[in-house]
Amino acid sequence: MANKFKAAMQELLSSADIKINGNNSWDIKVNNEKFYKRVLSQGSFGLGESYMDGWWDCERLDEFFFRILRAKLEYKIKKNPLLLSRFLLAKLINFQSKSRAFNIGEKHYDIGNDLYENMLDKRMTYTCGYWKNAKNLDVAQENKLDLTCRKIGLKPGMKVLDIGCGWGSFAKYAAEKYGADVTGITVSKKQVELGNILCKNLPVKIKLQDYRDVNEKFDRVVSLGMFEHVGYKNYREYMKVACRCLKDDGLFLLHTIGGERSVVATNPWVNKYIFPGGILPSIKQIAEAIEDVFVMEDWHNFGAHYDKTLMAWHNNFCANWNNIKMNYDDRFKRMWKYYLLSFAGSFRSRKNQLWQIVLSKNGVLGGYDSIR
Repeated sequence: MANKFKAAMQELLSSADIKINGNNSWDIKVNNEKFYKRVLSQGSFGLGESYMDGWWDCERLDEFFFRILRAKLEYKIKKNPLLLSRFLLAKLINFQSKSRAFNIGEKHYDIGNDLYENMLDKRMTYTCGYWKNAKNLDVAQENKLDLTCRKIGLKPGMKVLDIGCGWGSFAKYAAEKYGADVTGITVSKKQVELGNILCKNLPVKIKLQDYRDVNEKFDRVVSLGMFEHVGYKNYREYMKVACRCLKDDGLFLLHTIGGERSVVATNPWVNKYIFPGGILPSIKQIAEAIEDVFVMEDWHNFGAHYDKTLMAWHNNFCANWNNIKMNYDDRFKRMWKYYLLSFAGSFRSRKNQLWQIVLSKNGVLGGYDSIR
């Protein structure tokens, strides 16, 4: 029976040019023969957990996932019952409701500031960098922050709301370089603590707050890498909140990862271990959410840049592992590598995208000049 599962797995993998115990860097090395049945019965969840358990290895996980996703193998493996149950629950339950809003902060962003300090760029920017004319992560992230400021026409003295501000990298940059007055909100206690230290003596306030509780007016609103936590049941409300907080002549820049199809539940391994309640919006879902709320002025896709960003984070994580390993075990290390490299492969395959969308309340008179 074990040979039957192995043969089925090899047949699947061969269409993606992947061999079992082969010599290419993207081939898999199987350490436990139970691996085949586990993956064929549990799909992506079994693939991720079995890697964490050391049942298989791969020299270049990013290349493995690039080939898996480019060949669309996820649609050829038996439907995962965990994903089906998650789909049904997502239809019934609002996993990103106000009462659950702080779960993601506790389970992902509050893991430990030491992890992120050793993985991210010097400004601690946990979103996709903009690699045009950039040769390293620090420059790519400053490029992205500056691109964002230029897209919204930021000027000294403007009041800006940053929804999902992280450790304040955008807020600090906008205050330092453009003289903006920034209020950042996050659901992570550790981001608030460190963010306010990093932004000390600047016109920046970082608060522990759910976006639904903001009722002030701002000249500009930005949201960099937070919309992935909003949930499809809340997209429309999120847009109405952003509109409510934006002055009539203001601009709202939404920076989000996007998926190729409309879904209501995420990969079960990612949901359990990395981003609880996370879900990628589609073009259709965003379009329906902004209808009669905003005018779409600009839609910029630079998803291929996330591949480079994730690889840079992975390189930093590995290079600095000795600095943090006393706080994390080897299973966490395998989990985190799997997360970073599988995501890199997904962007490399072009399955996932990164969008910066500029929105206005009434349309920019004379038109909006797209900035790249």
